[in-house]
Amino acid sequence: MGKTLLQKVWDLHKVRTLPTGPTQLFIGLHLIHEVTTPQAFDALRQRGLRVARPDRTFATVDHIVPTRQRQRPFLDVMAEDMIAALERNCREFGIPLYDIGDDRQGIVHVIGPELGLTQPGMTIACGDSHTSTHGAFGAVAFGIGTSQVRDVLASQCMAIEPLKVRRIRVVGRLPRGVYAKDVILTIIQRLGVGGGNGYAYEYAGDAVEAMSMDERMTVCNMSIEGGARVGYVNPDETTFKYLEGRPFAPQGDAFARARTWWQSMASDADAVYDDEVEIRAAELTPVVTWGVNPGQSIGVGERMPSPGDVAPGERQAVVDALDFMGFAAGSRIEATPIDVAFIGSCTNGRLSDLEAAAEIVRGHHVAPHVKALVVPGSDAIRRTAEERGLHEVFTDAGFEWRGAGCSMCLGMNPDKLEGRQISASSSNRNFKGRQGSPTGRTLLMSPAMVAAAAIAGEVVDVRTMLESVPA
Repeated sequence: MGKTLLQKVWDLHKVRTLPTGPTQLFIGLHLIHEVTTPQAFDALRQRGLRVARPDRTFATVDHIVPTRQRQRPFLDVMAEDMIAALERNCREFGIPLYDIGDDRQGIVHVIGPELGLTQPGMTIACGDSHTSTHGAFGAVAFGIGTSQVRDVLASQCMAIEPLKVRRIRVVGRLPRGVYAKDVILTIIQRLGVGGGNGYAYEYAGDAVEAMSMDERMTVCNMSIEGGARVGYVNPDETTFKYLEGRPFAPQGDAFARARTWWQSMASDADAVYDDEVEIRAAELTPVVTWGVNPGQSIGVGERMPSPGDVAPGERQAVVDALDFMGFAAGSRIEATPIDVAFIGSCTNGRLSDLEAAAEIVRGHHVAPHVKALVVPGSDAIRRTAEERGLHEVFTDAGFEWRGAGCSMCLGMNPDKLEGRQISASSSNRNFKGRQGSPTGRTLLMSPAMVAAAAIAGEVVDVRTMLESVPA
């Protein structure tokens, strides 16, 4: 019987089965940042421990860094303290840090792949929910909490319960104006925010195989929003072409050998899955969230649900979400006015995301009442975008062009919603307070949809704007 990629990687990294049932896994790559590490390093000091494998640990700053004024010390005392703590800890424990001013700085789930740190067949851990992003390369990547960050720092291992595997096949070709973000939002809407509990999601099908690495990262990034601990795509020629020549990828003959091994990590043709789901790509449309979790979404031309449309156990959640958002049951999401447009995050802050948004923006201007900002996912992306003139496309249209960071994806830096503002956001979470205001409201959508909303001043179907753009 064949094996899935998850089974192969799990077996290769398994240290032992613990008496209580979980597996102790060796972690091939540990990525860290300023938010979830201070207490973990303090715990090492209290126990007189060192970092077990500083050569397999890499740090960057992203969550709390300002994207406009980046001079030190930061005006936010807590942010300054957190960055200073990471700098001190990396010096003390011998860990490389991509800090403010380093041309490798950026969001942790963006720089890992672009530096070639992320590779097929790896186990990867990071103190961040969206570590599943790295699964786009055929890695098994876990988001972990601070106590597990401590454990990985101290032992290069972590304990985790075994996972089942659900294969999600997206078959056919995506229509124009439908993006990877729409694919994953549809999956979460159909399977539920808890549908992946206890599972790893293997994304497959010709629509996924046709995706670029950036698009695959978008899909894998939001696996956790559907409850899955892991999301991955089997490595293939697209993966290998992306990795070749990256700074930390194998070089020369070593790359050819690595490529052969990476290919062997893909799920076998006769692998058995615990569950399978099929989604027809041709049926997908641009998606927008209307509620307070990523599963509360609809197609841009659809109506929001009424409590009576859902199962009895879900009705109160619909009532509460509609009330918080200020929406009426059965109303359309299209034409909803927005106040803020945000393009960025570890979900959609890559170069191709900026290019897709720029395609919509070019020749237009942001609506007068909308604050719009573009935040590249890394400093390398910022530089490349500027070399291609994308920053001028955005600034000419009235967008703010920022430095690399997590920005308005979460309210831990100066980029925040104010009061009851509504944000069209390319990020990954629409929970209450996620973008910095307890009463702020977030509509998740693709970068192209955000760009279209910024121009129109309201939610619109991006496909209508693409009609005037050459295919």
